[in-house]
Amino acid sequence: MGAGGPMPGEPGVEDLLRELAPQVLGALVRRHGQFDACEDAVQDALLAAAVQWPRDGVPRSPRSWLTTVAGRSLVDGWRSDSARRRREQSVARTAPPPVPDDGDPATGSPGDVGLDLGTGPDADDDTLSLLFLCCHASLSVTSQLALTLRAVGGLTTAQIGAAFLVPESTMRQRISRAKQRIRDDGGRFGAVSPADRAARLPVVLKVLYLVFNEGYATTAGTVLNRCDLTAEAIRLARLLHRLIPDDGEAAGLLALMLLVDARRAARSDADGSIVPLDEQDRRRWDRSAIAEGLALVTRTLGAGPVGPYQVQAAIAALHDEAPSADATDWPQILALYEVLEQVAPGPVVRLGRAVALARVHGPAAGLALVGTLDDDERMAHSHRLDAVRAHLLEEAGDLEAARACYLRAARSTSSVPEQRYLAVRAARLPVVGGTGDAPA
Repeated sequence: MGAGGPMPGEPGVEDLLRELAPQVLGALVRRHGQFDACEDAVQDALLAAAVQWPRDGVPRSPRSWLTTVAGRSLVDGWRSDSARRRREQSVARTAPPPVPDDGDPATGSPGDVGLDLGTGPDADDDTLSLLFLCCHASLSVTSQLALTLRAVGGLTTAQIGAAFLVPESTMRQRISRAKQRIRDDGGRFGAVSPADRAARLPVVLKVLYLVFNEGYATTAGTVLNRCDLTAEAIRLARLLHRLIPDDGEAAGLLALMLLVDARRAARSDADGSIVPLDEQDRRRWDRSAIAEGLALVTRTLGAGPVGPYQVQAAIAALHDEAPSADATDWPQILALYEVLEQVAPGPVVRLGRAVALARVHGPAAGLALVGTLDDDERMAHSHRLDAVRAHLLEEAGDLEAARACYLRAARSTSSVPEQRYLAVRAARLPVVGGTGDAPA
């Protein structure tokens, strides 16, 4: 995970760079304040490390190395710009020191964002602080989300667009406008007050949620999931919960991640093919993660205002508690989806409710609800609508229509495992009165 996406080089170096990139970016932004310039400087440092580390070995303090190289790149960039001569003089007085043998170089005042993470291995991690900093007050919520996912989540523009159900070109324009707006406002991130942190918290939660989702069900490429993204999202959610332990939504988000990620080992078979929830071997689920998630849900649900992450965690808990697919409490899940649609309405939530409705009242009821989304433009760039409709049509016995929807959904997703899964579902349907369509 990082500011600029995957780096060339050995897998171990790639993973380390993804982990360190947002931490280094956070350190530079806290010190120098100029997000756009700092992001470019971190990218330069990542590229240098990707070339040198596989050849010369990883330095003793890799984060110090990256911070120093990025800081020098930042200063060099300002020096090369004749219009920024006055800024150069200020920056030169606070140029990053040489790389020490141990520890990190000084990164300026530690109180810009005011996140006290206590002691432990994550106490000096700037990633969570960077999340709050990226939620700049001059930006719309959508722009805050997009910018933060790019800088901190390491998601590509295409992945962010898929998360928001918009074309990649639209999302690219939003990110560019967000950066331009910050430049127009002076390009600096100032201190964030406690009141500002509270106002920015919903966006921070949404960013962590979307990073986790992209890791758990990758929207494009040949892999089903990216464990680096899910692990980082869970790690940051733990830090956030530790920072604000009484916040129900922070606890709910962590619980949701744990309860969903607990099923990861059973989501694919030996050849990497997707295994749907109903067919998963529940003995392979991570019972310790489930226990931790259930404990969080039990402590927080109903203790204060109910938010969408707490409701989703409660739904995940009902799935994880069921000893078998047939024993799942679908009426309770349907009731929770009805609550969720009240607190966080949207097409994806409605699709989830349609599946639950079909389990309780039959596929015709689910199909009727799915039909209400046919004119929703937000679903035009997603395969989910056709995939859910195909499943319900199959349940209803309309096999030809189900096959057509499965194939259309397969053509609409950029995820190779999803394409294969949907095409296989279509191919398994018996052909009635003809040869039918061949799988795409």
